[in-house]
Amino acid sequence: MIVANPIYDVVFKYLMEDERIARTILSALLKKDVVEVHVRRNEYSNKSRDTLSIFRIDFGATIRDEQGKRQTILIEIQKTQVDSELLRFRQYLGAQYDNKENMEYSGRSSHALPMVAVYLLGHTVGSIEAPVVYVDHQVYDYDRNVVEGGLDNPFVESLTHDSIIVQIPRLHGRINNRLDKVLSIFDQTHVVSKKDQQTIDIDPAVYGGDDEMEPILRKLMEASCDKDVRREMDVEDEFFSVLKNREAEIMEKDRQLAESIVAVKQAEEQRAQAEEQRAQAEDRAVRAEQMMRNTVTSLLKKQMTADNIAGLLGVDVMIVEQIASGI
Repeated sequence: MIVANPIYDVVFKYLMEDERIARTILSALLKKDVVEVHVRRNEYSNKSRDTLSIFRIDFGATIRDEQGKRQTILIEIQKTQVDSELLRFRQYLGAQYDNKENMEYSGRSSHALPMVAVYLLGHTVGSIEAPVVYVDHQVYDYDRNVVEGGLDNPFVESLTHDSIIVQIPRLHGRINNRLDKVLSIFDQTHVVSKKDQQTIDIDPAVYGGDDEMEPILRKLMEASCDKDVRREMDVEDEFFSVLKNREAEIMEKDRQLAESIVAVKQAEEQRAQAEEQRAQAEDRAVRAEQMMRNTVTSLLKKQMTADNIAGLLGVDVMIVEQIASGI
């Protein structure tokens, strides 16, 4: 089955705008029962791509724990294919903490909604091999014992957040659990070809009888046939092509700069060596001249003539006479 590749921002947005599909994906990521979800109005539409390389979409979600207790949380999904966007990730998180709409009010008191940051990365993070990692905050006392009780106060949840990091290149067709199955639609080993990254070829038999995955496959198939979606995918391809070319130019300039620095250092070393050799030569010449003066002076004191001294030392007689005149 040939369907649209959800690694593209426009396709991912097309998927996540469907509440049922969003609940399926978020439930798998959170490993919780997401009973209600809605896109928050601060979602970024990514209509301008002159400098932006991150796609962001924010959800308000109601989750239900094993005891049936419901809780409203904020889920921020940031997706990028560029591995140099750490600062922008932090800037977006800062904006979320500063957003008053992310507060929950109860009477005269208020607190921030618990937040989970989800990062869908088109690149790997260092040498972490696990395709999905969870960064959960814990509360410890001085002796590093986990504090279990008394955490119902929203103070801790308001100032810290959990994170889920998905390394899309680490998804290699392994389906060992529910999350693996849901994320398998992002597996880039299924792209149709290097020339056609916009579509993936998946085996529908893998998802047969799964009532939650079938709507996702239908939505991806719809996206592959939607002219507007395909046009936006072309825009993304063009943008990242320009971005890659720009990065290649920067890398080439960095290489040339590094070579220039090496050349300058080598020239400086050569000049330093030449200067040292010149100083050594001057020092040898001074010592040789002084030795000549000492020898001539000594021989003159022994009543030898200038001609005899010049012949003995193999130098011009004028040199001997100049030394003699300075005595």
